[in-house]
Amino acid sequence: MERKNIESFFNRAGEIRALVIGDLMLDEYLWGKAERISPEAPVQVVDVVREDLRLGGAGNVVNNLVTLGCRVAVCSVIGADDNGTLLCHVFSGMGVDTDAVFEDPARRTGKKTRVLATHQQIVRIDRESKEEISSECEEKIIGFLEREGASFHVFVVSDYLKGVLTPRVLRAVIDTGKRLGIPVVVDPKGDDYAKYRGATIITPNRKEAEQASRMAIVDEASLKGAAAKLLADLDLAALLITRSEAGMSLFAADGPSLHIPTVAREVFDVTGAGDTVLAVLSLGLAGGVDLASAARLANTAAGIVVGKLGTSTVTPDEIMVEVCRGHKDSDTKIKNLDVLTRIIEAEKGRGKKIVFTNGCFDLLHVGHVKYLQKARSLGDILVLGLNSDASIRRLKGEKRPLICEEERAHILAALDCIDYVLVFEEDTPLRMITALRPDVLVKGGDYTLDGVVGRDVVESYGGRVELVSFVDGKSTTNIIEKILQSYG
Repeated sequence: MERKNIESFFNRAGEIRALVIGDLMLDEYLWGKAERISPEAPVQVVDVVREDLRLGGAGNVVNNLVTLGCRVAVCSVIGADDNGTLLCHVFSGMGVDTDAVFEDPARRTGKKTRVLATHQQIVRIDRESKEEISSECEEKIIGFLEREGASFHVFVVSDYLKGVLTPRVLRAVIDTGKRLGIPVVVDPKGDDYAKYRGATIITPNRKEAEQASRMAIVDEASLKGAAAKLLADLDLAALLITRSEAGMSLFAADGPSLHIPTVAREVFDVTGAGDTVLAVLSLGLAGGVDLASAARLANTAAGIVVGKLGTSTVTPDEIMVEVCRGHKDSDTKIKNLDVLTRIIEAEKGRGKKIVFTNGCFDLLHVGHVKYLQKARSLGDILVLGLNSDASIRRLKGEKRPLICEEERAHILAALDCIDYVLVFEEDTPLRMITALRPDVLVKGGDYTLDGVVGRDVVESYGGRVELVSFVDGKSTTNIIEKILQSYG
């Protein structure tokens, strides 16, 4: 997946609405120092210096999705207690829809307290209900799915075996997803995966996949065997097995397998990494990203989150920084229109003058460079609209371009005078000019003002058009003719 498309994907995240269904809990962290032994018993005394309360279980999946920019609703059952009230208050502050969080006075809202000293966990204390929710609560969840299910783009199932995801609830979620064409992404637990039958994709780790398939995974062959069994037995569209330091392996029912290596980094805490994988994968599928690209993004996000201590999230900016490590600098200048529109609006807010020009720039030569340098001198930021290959063929014939759009974009992005490159498919750049609203629209001296596409748009809000002369005798056509004369 190209960097510019990843940017566009995260830029659209706010349009995606996800429903997270699963077990909610609070994660409490007590941080302190352990420098002495208790006189009452042979245990360490932890002097607590800091307390931290975070969303746990399915709540951490919600937190990840919100951090990624997604609109989220959560569906679960909690106790009618202080922890439940606090949980809903935190969700409300995050803008999370809690209409489908139902109270049951007979249950306790889960809370896990971890005591840490010098970054080492000393003890964990669990307070929770584990029994299955009542049939009355099941009816409330099923009723919500029937009424509101169609308003979501993805169902995200986070199972911690705390009783919310009963077989009946899971069947309702999966059947509703199938009926409405909504992907159902499941982070499974336990050794009986029959309850997940028919889901779009599940994300077990290696140990969980072994338990569910009843097959030891010791090499690539046994990994493929276990995956094939789970895909067939559970009628899944795909299966993503997370393998710790070995990365991830993606298996599709109708395609080849894909092994994604982990990114080498120092691991501080793997807590919540599975929640991050679930969130990013779900967002990708909801946003129309192909399965392999969504899995790669999830792998990148997991690599970031394990470098943090405690249940954590990862931001789009952090993912983009990691993605950029595998790209050259020119990639950072090539944008899609939706992303560039947002960037240009911010630059205008800082008082920057925006210059726009466009062209084919096939076989870059000194005439092009001089023209672009002159255009850049007319403002603070130069945006270059670059005709796509298909656009050039319509304008110049089937033998052009000589250089494909991807190569032309990277060559031009390497020039210091160009700030952003935008490839467009249309015959004219009118759509881009209308969206970006440049202060200065530049065209070559071979144009007349009346012949400049977008002039009326730019002048309507006070911008201007500038005609810049080309260097005499320097053109792609002349270069082609010279080559033909010398080597034809």
